[in-house]
Amino acid sequence: MSSATSPFPDRIELTGEGLVLRDWTEADLAAMPELFDHPDIAYWTPIVSPFDEAAARARLDRDRQLRAEGTAILLAITIDGRTPLGEVMLRRAPEGTELGYAVGPTHRGRGLAARAVRVMAAYAFEQLGVEQVILELEAENAASVAVATKAGFSLLDVPLIKGEEKGRPFALQTWGLNHH
Repeated sequence: MSSATSPFPDRIELTGEGLVLRDWTEADLAAMPELFDHPDIAYWTPIVSPFDEAAARARLDRDRQLRAEGTAILLAITIDGRTPLGEVMLRRAPEGTELGYAVGPTHRGRGLAARAVRVMAAYAFEQLGVEQVILELEAENAASVAVATKAGFSLLDVPLIKGEEKGRPFALQTWGLNHH
C-alpha cells in the first residue's frame, strides 16, 4: 500500500504553538456557521455560502468521508481543545500535500492561521513523511499571503493554477515549505 493512499488515523489531536487542533464533532455544528458564514470566506474559499446548520452537517459528513478515503484531514483550530476558532486542512493533492485554513472573523489578528499551519506542517513532515507542504492562494488575498510568509513559506516558481469557483475566475500561486 503506497503512502499516498494510506489512511489517516480515525482520531487526530495535534498540539503546539499554544493551539490544540482537534477533530470536528457533532458538538461543533452550532458553532460552525458563526465561523464560516462570512462574505470573505465565501469569496476566498470553496466553502458553501450561505453557511447554515445544514451546511455544517454536510461539511462534517464530507470531512469524515475524506478522512476515511485518505484524501484530507480537516481539524478545528482551538486554544483550549474545546471552542473552535477556525479550521486547518491537509489535503493530498496531485500537485503536493496542500494545507489550507479559515479563521472565524471574530478570531482574526491573533496569528491562529499561521500557527495552525506550522503545527499541521510539522505533522505532515514528522508523521506522514512528506518533504514539502504547499499553500495555494490568490496574490490579491493579502491576509493569506501574510499567513504564508509568517508561517515560513516561500513563493514557488511554478505556473499559476487557474480555475473558477462560484462563477469567479481565480489564479492561485503556490507557496512551499520544505522539511529541514
